[in-house]
Amino acid sequence: TVVTGAVWLADWLVLARRRAADESEPWWVEYPKSFFPVLLAVFLLRSFLAEPFRIPSSSMRPTLVVGDYILVNKFSYGIRLPIVERKIVAVADPQRGDVVVFRYPVNPSQDFIKRVIGLPGDTVELKDRRIHVNGTPIDEPYAHYLPRPDGTLSGDPGDRREAYGPVPVPAGHYFVMGD
Repeated sequence: TVVTGAVWLADWLVLARRRAADESEPWWVEYPKSFFPVLLAVFLLRSFLAEPFRIPSSSMRPTLVVGDYILVNKFSYGIRLPIVERKIVAVADPQRGDVVVFRYPVNPSQDFIKRVIGLPGDTVELKDRRIHVNGTPIDEPYAHYLPRPDGTLSGDPGDRREAYGPVPVPAGHYFVMGD
């Protein structure tokens, strides 16, 4: 987008004035000028409005399964500058139950898709195979922590926990889980 935009701008400011009226644009000007509006529109749409994602794992089953495609509304929580990821306009904050896409803090090149369970200031706990927030069980289908056929809860064969936490959610953070 930057390269095609630079060629378009250079042609508009300098090159077009130097060409004779009956002379056509060279290919190296014509092609970037043709692609620039399309690339700019795609860049703006993906940066500020919506971005497609493919579900890479089964952690959100049964809501989302491996291979599903989702279109993420990037405007829901505010406008962020592309590349630097700095929020410039805040619209709303994630709410409990929202499905969110975020960069994995341990490996920022990896996107995670999870459901928001705990908000800043909440205390989250697994008790009696149910998720509790601030001592109250969440009565949603995704909050019933059922064992798999092999008896595990997390997929780790050694993990047969019936309880977890309580975990306080720090300010500016969210507690997320797969379905």
